[in-house]
Amino acid sequence: MHITEITDNEKKSRLCEGILRALPDWFGMEEGLAHHVNEARGLPFFAAVSDEGETVGFVSLKYHNASTAEVSVIGVLQPRHRQGAGRALIEKCKDEARRTGREFLTVKTIADTDPHEGYARTRKFYESVGFRPLEIFPLHWDADNPCLFMAMYLGKQ
Repeated sequence: MHITEITDNEKKSRLCEGILRALPDWFGMEEGLAHHVNEARGLPFFAAVSDEGETVGFVSLKYHNASTAEVSVIGVLQPRHRQGAGRALIEKCKDEARRTGREFLTVKTIADTDPHEGYARTRKFYESVGFRPLEIFPLHWDADNPCLFMAMYLGKQ
């Protein structure tokens, strides 16, 4: 498994859409999926590629200000969960955030007030790679999708 940067905007969109459509339990809302696919075009984008050459996951990174970078969207094909791709993608985000002088890496996900099992696994994954829950924003997306804001401190740059 290796992580590679993708700079071609069309390829970013294609990879993002293909992987997110393969994850309907997490990205089943067309409006949200379209937003991620469109936004990925203009963001730093990294792909997890298997030893066989298959793209099994991706992440896009958003810089909010001089201190903070956000995992805008991350997706790993479900058969490849728990094989290191997600962890490697987050490590790449941490490296890039540090390289660009950021002190914090953040991510948003569905809060634990929603019983969805997939998001329970997502939150557990984020905590396992160093994110800590900070605050729930019940209406950030909408009342049916309460937002959990998570962050990790990367160190003073």
